[in-house]
Amino acid sequence: MKKLYKSTQEKLLSGVLGGLSEMYKIDVSLLRILTALSCFFTGGIVLLIYIIAAIVLPTDKQLKN
Repeated sequence: MKKLYKSTQEKLLSGVLGGLSEMYKIDVSLLRILTALSCFFTGGIVLLIYIIAAIVLPTDKQLKN
């Protein structure tokens, strides 16, 4: 089973989208564009989910230890 984590390699803000892209083998730039559009169309709910994930998720280095 794959675990979701924050990436330290593909990190722009906190690494949440980088971890998602590594988990699902999707281009991180595509996820960033989709997230930005989703924030606009959902009135910021996606942004709130992103902030919560950035606080709660461990980094890939923490999972290796």
